[in-house]
Amino acid sequence: MNNQVISSQADRQSVVATLFKSLYMQMAAALTITGLTAYFIASSPELMATIFSNRASVWILIFAQLGVVMWLSSRALSMSMTAATLLFILYSVLTGVTFSVIFLAFTGETIATTFFITAGTFLAMSLVGYVTRMDLTRMGSILFMLLIGVIIATVVNIFMHSETIYWVTTYAGVVIFVGLIAFDTQKIKHIFMSVDSVDETTQKVALLGALTLYLDFINLFLFLLRILGGNRD
Repeated sequence: MNNQVISSQADRQSVVATLFKSLYMQMAAALTITGLTAYFIASSPELMATIFSNRASVWILIFAQLGVVMWLSSRALSMSMTAATLLFILYSVLTGVTFSVIFLAFTGETIATTFFITAGTFLAMSLVGYVTRMDLTRMGSILFMLLIGVIIATVVNIFMHSETIYWVTTYAGVVIFVGLIAFDTQKIKHIFMSVDSVDETTQKVALLGALTLYLDFINLFLFLLRILGGNRD
């Protein structure tokens, strides 16, 4: 009986490890696609002018991003793995197009420095979320409420143009997404621990986990870029 329990635990750990490996590979691929797309667009003044000189095209880009991420988040488990992967790639490309403007506002050195700081912070906090035995559920709920507050304050500040609100929301955003990385990693681990094998369904769950952590990474990067770049975007 003890041998069976040990074997079952080992199998479960193997499944969790396999799914996390898939998750991080998909996330890394998405970040790479976003970065390369942003650099390619920013390197072409003609493309930049075509996309961003027309307000209508900017709004189309924004709504396309929202539509793709909402569709993927809600329907991934009911579509094929290939379709879900293609949608994730499409979202990564669209995000890269949007991100191309940061090359106009910040130097390449600042962007690279911020990326590596974000990557290091992400790795540390994801590890914390993976290994900690503390239940982070309550912390996640608090962080989500704070995030809503930051979003509302950011929208209000579009009209107020308050420097104080800008920097308060910036530092709050860093704290929130640092915490969410740990929380989301733990939540994903608990989901993975509830499955018995790696199949197409669990691979799609891993893809959704990759999307969640990708969004955490991207948002943390943007907030840190505000601080390290010293610019208002």
